[in-house]
Amino acid sequence: MSLNFFDKLSQNLIELLNDGDGYNVIIEVENKEKSFTAHSNVLKFRSSYFRRELENIQPNENNIKIIIKSSISAQIFNVILQYIYGGIIDLKNCETRFIYDLMLAADEFELEELTNKLETLLIETKGSWLRTHFSFIYHSIFNRHDDFKKLKNFCNDIVVKYPNLIFDSDDFTSLKESALISLIKRNDLQIKEVEIWDYIIKWGIAQTSTLPTNLDDWTKENFLTLKTTLQQCLPHIRYFHLSVKSTILPPRSVLVTELPPRAEKPREPFSSIISDEHAAEISTWIDRETTAYTLANIPYKFELIPRGTRDGFAPQTFWNMCHGHASTVVLVKVKGTDEIVGGYNPLVCDKNTRGEWMETKDSFIFSLKNGNIQNSILSRVKNLRVAVFYSSKIDQIKWGSYFGDFWMHSEKSNFTLDDLCCCRGGFGYYEKPIRSSSECFSIINYEVFKIVRKTI
Repeated sequence: MSLNFFDKLSQNLIELLNDGDGYNVIIEVENKEKSFTAHSNVLKFRSSYFRRELENIQPNENNIKIIIKSSISAQIFNVILQYIYGGIIDLKNCETRFIYDLMLAADEFELEELTNKLETLLIETKGSWLRTHFSFIYHSIFNRHDDFKKLKNFCNDIVVKYPNLIFDSDDFTSLKESALISLIKRNDLQIKEVEIWDYIIKWGIAQTSTLPTNLDDWTKENFLTLKTTLQQCLPHIRYFHLSVKSTILPPRSVLVTELPPRAEKPREPFSSIISDEHAAEISTWIDRETTAYTLANIPYKFELIPRGTRDGFAPQTFWNMCHGHASTVVLVKVKGTDEIVGGYNPLVCDKNTRGEWMETKDSFIFSLKNGNIQNSILSRVKNLRVAVFYSSKIDQIKWGSYFGDFWMHSEKSNFTLDDLCCCRGGFGYYEKPIRSSSECFSIINYEVFKIVRKTI
């Protein structure tokens, strides 16, 4: 015979959490603006994530271990802690988006029981919301490896009936390989095989940045590279169902005539924010040259990735389009001023991290001479371990590029709709401030360029 007193145990543990007596862990969240106290023994036995973190962190002089989770909101983390200690959460007055974000956070902290419960709750009671926000849901869950199998099946059951929701979306090529395979292996996918083939080729080309943009320039090696990229997808193509029709036509009658040479069209500006002179200056900074490059000897090409006025101002667009690209320059045009600010990141952009600082000695932030701005300002990274921050998937709907003292942020998921982008000195991340004002601002445009060395 056994007697269970779980309710009282839960109550006592919640009281321990709220009292804070004997804590030996501090968790800083919401960009270090909020903090919570906790007990290491409770955390590590309830979460394998916290067990790993605590084993790798050295205590401070007060024997306190500090965990930083800048990307997690205080409201979400408070619920997580209540669950860890008391095993109870109250979702009565919570919006569906909050429940969804809570599920992602529970998965990040490896709280399997809570993650599964919330996943089931969303499917069984919030199906209408999931369908309304389908594209966002689809891309956020399929960018994870083996998590959320029930939600993935829920989404794929919709996609096989309405494949255009994914295949014709603007961010189709950012789809993870496992997500794409989970669709094309389905026997009930309602799309012609030849169309699937075209989409697969489109996706593969987008994953392989080294391929020439002009098909006429492709070599045998380029086709082999594409084949390697698609090696996991190709076995799922039903080749015998590809309908190919060919009509034999007579040879063309070609008249050989000499045409006057065409007048060359003026070259379109490569950027809507900066000039060639700015590009030369940024190139000089990248190479740490003491003598500035001239327009005639700029060693780099600036290849546009996203542009706000073309691709939209959602932070998630920044991550989707920049993912996998290294050596990138972010340029921002500040609303209401002549200011152009930006930063250089030599590292590969990765949207699949759980939210972490990246270390490099070569990043820098800057403001450029423009209009009423008399001189450009260069500020190189000072604290190498916190040079660039890559947001977790939960926060990519709000945070864009983040250089420590310079970041792009929007609570409305649109950089032009609120004044939350910022350049601030004094944090010790970079050498000096790049703006005279430390107030946050809105933007009117932004661009990200991949910096590629020219071939001779």
